[in-house]
Amino acid sequence: MTHNASVHRPAGHWPEEKAVGSLTLDFDARHRRRFRLTADDGGDVLLDLPKAVAMAEGDGLQLDNGSWLKIRAAPELIVEVRHKVRHQLMRLAWHLGNRHLPTEIRDDALRIRPDHVIEDMLRGFGAELAKVQVPFQPESGAYGGHGHDHEQGADRHNHA
Repeated sequence: MTHNASVHRPAGHWPEEKAVGSLTLDFDARHRRRFRLTADDGGDVLLDLPKAVAMAEGDGLQLDNGSWLKIRAAPELIVEVRHKVRHQLMRLAWHLGNRHLPTEIRDDALRIRPDHVIEDMLRGFGAELAKVQVPFQPESGAYGGHGHDHEQGADRHNHA
């Protein structure tokens, strides 16, 4: 039986104790509006949200029968970018943002999807790169709208 999921709530804003299962999805599958998905238990779920949402680890989707599914971020192949000099890491973040590349900003590293041209550019700036298998949750962007932003309505114009 296929269930429809038309309500999304961010982590901490849904009754997690009512979860009857989970969906483990990579970043692309977590950023959808309408899509057929397969729950971790094999059940069919038709995602039918009012607008596209970049779902994150721990978010909830409410099914048409009132139950909930917990979102899990699947590990995927990601490039972790580090630099010995913190100021240089901030400059690398600027270069990635200037190219509108989805980037996850961590305390001591940046994470991007593999792209040999971008990787060569980053190495040219002295970056140390490592391929890792981890969940990917890039920043939502300067203008909100597509992200996992708990500050709804906030005026955000930072181009990190």
